[in-house]
Amino acid sequence: MSLRILYFAGLKEKLGVAGESIELPAGVVTVGGLRDWLVGQGRDALGNAKNLRCAVNQDMAKLDATIKDGDEIAFFPPVTGG
Repeated sequence: MSLRILYFAGLKEKLGVAGESIELPAGVVTVGGLRDWLVGQGRDALGNAKNLRCAVNQDMAKLDATIKDGDEIAFFPPVTGG
């Protein structure tokens, strides 16, 4: 399964990349599973992020959201604005 992963704010800074395209192994079917797999691949900042937010195809999603081939997944910490 091919996915586009985007990282924002502090995650982008800690990981040193704004995004990446990945080939996900079979069996990883949720955003939480993706996050766990990415942590296992060395993206430790995702595992250490408090109150991690995510979106699937620009719609806010929870970690139990299902993912499919071609999806765009964004990870970001909570942000505030003024």
